[in-house]
Amino acid sequence: MSGRYDDIIHLPHHVSPTRTPMSAADRAAQFSPFAPLTGHGAALREAARLTEEKAELTQESLEALDRRLQIIRAALPQRPEVAMTVFIPDEKKAGGAYVTITGAVVSIDEYDRTLLMQDGRRVPLDDIAALESPLFRVMED
Repeated sequence: MSGRYDDIIHLPHHVSPTRTPMSAADRAAQFSPFAPLTGHGAALREAARLTEEKAELTQESLEALDRRLQIIRAALPQRPEVAMTVFIPDEKKAGGAYVTITGAVVSIDEYDRTLLMQDGRRVPLDDIAALESPLFRVMED
């Protein structure tokens, strides 16, 4: 079988004496896909990310939450451990997410309406949806 390139097919690969060979990563970059819409994927992911609206608490829920805050206030010298469900507003779009925060309570600032945690976090009282603590079980028994 005689082919068109039989005279050169078995010659050694040419290596330039004056230029350094290109790295495999640089060679691969030549063939990477072109992305003309830079940031478009991130914008689509952001638009698809779901947030939820802040739920309005009933009067009963607000009263129960207030009673529990009073119990925590009375136990502040012992730095009571709590687990609370808090609404965190989203920084980029309307709504937010409910997260559970656990830790010891150091103080309750009535002026700023915040709960100061031992780790330094300040939780707005108006964003607390639920509050749990071993203290409540003792008081309710």
